[in-house]
Amino acid sequence: MAGVEFGSDYDIARTRKMNAEAEMSELELAKVHGALVVADHVVDAWNDVLGSFKAKLMSVPSKLAPIVSAEDDPALCQKIVEDVINETLEELSSYTPEIDPTKANVSEIVEEEKPKAKRGRPKKTTAKKVLK
Repeated sequence: MAGVEFGSDYDIARTRKMNAEAEMSELELAKVHGALVVADHVVDAWNDVLGSFKAKLMSVPSKLAPIVSAEDDPALCQKIVEDVINETLEELSSYTPEIDPTKANVSEIVEEEKPKAKRGRPKKTTAKKVLK
């Protein structure tokens, strides 16, 4: 019988290769449809959001200190604090991160291919180059 036998090592390896290629195509399609995102891009987007959140929260005391220090009524102080916190939360609710994890390139899902090794004989060096 000529050719590759069913169930041979070659047949198994070829099947694995075809399955891997099909899976890669499915991943690319999911990426195009926005059903797949790169985890690093999600982390970057969250870091951006949390950084903005921290900056807004850190600005609250400097906004409140001069206003609250002039007040004697605890209920009014509480109202002022609540208003500033609600204002800050509203600003944050409309925040859009600079990084959109759904806009990553499909090629970033898979590690970039290593450059292929050059084939052929190495270049000859002349005796002058070797002696220098």
